[in-house]
Amino acid sequence: MLLRQALQFQQAKRLPEAEELCHRVLTRKPNHALALYILGTLGLGVDNELAIRYFARAADQEPNNPYYQLSLGEAYLKIGDYPPAIRHLQRACELKPDLVEALRGLGDAYGKFDKADIALSVYEKALGINRDHPTVRMGLASVLINLGRMDEATSYLKETIDRRVDVADAYQALVNIHKFSEEPPELKQILGEISNPAASDDQPYALHLAAGKILNDLGRYDEAMDHFLRAKAVKPHDDFEIELYRRRVDSIIRLFSAEFLTSAAKYGDPSETPVFVLGMPRSGTTLTEQICSSHPDVHGAGELTKLRRIAAASGLTKTSEEPFGKNLRSMTIQQSRTFAEDYLANLRLYAPSAARIIDKMPHNFEAIGLIAILFPNARIIHCRRDAVDNCLSLLFSNLNKNHAYISDLTCLGLYYREYDRLMRHWHTVLPGRILENRYEDLVSSQEGQSRRLIDHLGLEWDDACLRFFDKAGSVRTLSRWQVRQPIYGSSIKRWKNYEGRIRPLIEALGDLAEL
Repeated sequence: MLLRQALQFQQAKRLPEAEELCHRVLTRKPNHALALYILGTLGLGVDNELAIRYFARAADQEPNNPYYQLSLGEAYLKIGDYPPAIRHLQRACELKPDLVEALRGLGDAYGKFDKADIALSVYEKALGINRDHPTVRMGLASVLINLGRMDEATSYLKETIDRRVDVADAYQALVNIHKFSEEPPELKQILGEISNPAASDDQPYALHLAAGKILNDLGRYDEAMDHFLRAKAVKPHDDFEIELYRRRVDSIIRLFSAEFLTSAAKYGDPSETPVFVLGMPRSGTTLTEQICSSHPDVHGAGELTKLRRIAAASGLTKTSEEPFGKNLRSMTIQQSRTFAEDYLANLRLYAPSAARIIDKMPHNFEAIGLIAILFPNARIIHCRRDAVDNCLSLLFSNLNKNHAYISDLTCLGLYYREYDRLMRHWHTVLPGRILENRYEDLVSSQEGQSRRLIDHLGLEWDDACLRFFDKAGSVRTLSRWQVRQPIYGSSIKRWKNYEGRIRPLIEALGDLAEL
């Protein structure tokens, strides 16, 4: 009775009451599987590590329940821990072979774990059960794009639109893998979808971004900006408190002083395997990874979440009342080596024999101090781009809720200034550790800058790095179409096409805007 009521509370979004009822059940029956499972669902997306613990306990009690295995796998997928995600999602599929959500999750996990061919076969199996499952169809299309199979992806996305499955996301994915020199029929279709009164609330966001992309390609900049701004209006991000972020940057700078970093000089692991490519999103991180990973001794692992989890365990993601970085301040040499070994073990799963493995999570720029402590010999490459171009590209992109700083032009500019302030600090306290890699320099001198990157990695030059766009393998970021092309300069100073519409951004950037 109590758990039935807890489920009703959960459906009604009365989450604290649902949680309280589950705990009442566990007081009497500490291992009640359903109560543990409900608590896991309440934690999912809020505290995924806690959700994992609840789901694991539920699965321990009922190991043959496919839904418990599914949820445990999904929780691991959310934190980016793909091997256990795959293990539990596979188990869910074994227990219930027609469970499409488990197949969808398994396809997602394999895709993110750089096993694109396996992901395709899993998605195809799921579509054999439900041909019009929206997230499965979009997952399959995404893997085709990641692999550079653009013609197949185009046909598949058009079929998805014709079948009226996830129309908005399908249109956006379709236009993002094409460059338009004349108006395509899709523009009229997208505008018709936007004006369709039957459209669901979340459709206009992707549709406006898709329309804006086409219009930008066509040079119809005012119309394009209208759509980009309308996208933000129909799906505003949560309010981003820039003052809180400013204080966070202050805390990072205070903690990672030159003296503190010097005192930790003997910490961590001496491995030269990790390479961290970081910077603002849309600054050229994917291009840089693709150039470097075209070298036969380098593997690009994509955007990994492991360092973020280590940062959380070190007290660097202020989610409690504990002083910022408390655990890091008291960390012993052995603890630092345990963290480093844990990270390296995860990294090696992607390429056991590679001399260098790239983690290109852009926001690792916040954790350069932690990187320096755990990996004193790791290579760090900072990607930088014209500030206004970078911010404009962010405005045009479909980013998740973790990027709430793009909520408006002023906030975006102020956030960029804080990022720049932090990077200047890292260069001050870690002189010579960070290679500055400017996108515009890559465009103007591809070979010279590419050689500079490979030299920074401590490797001999290989001409394959000049033909990065021919590299086989999966690319799993927003830039996946661009990096399949030779380097181009059309994105440089693109912001001048929009100068009259982005004054708040330029003013917020101040002296960082290179006018």
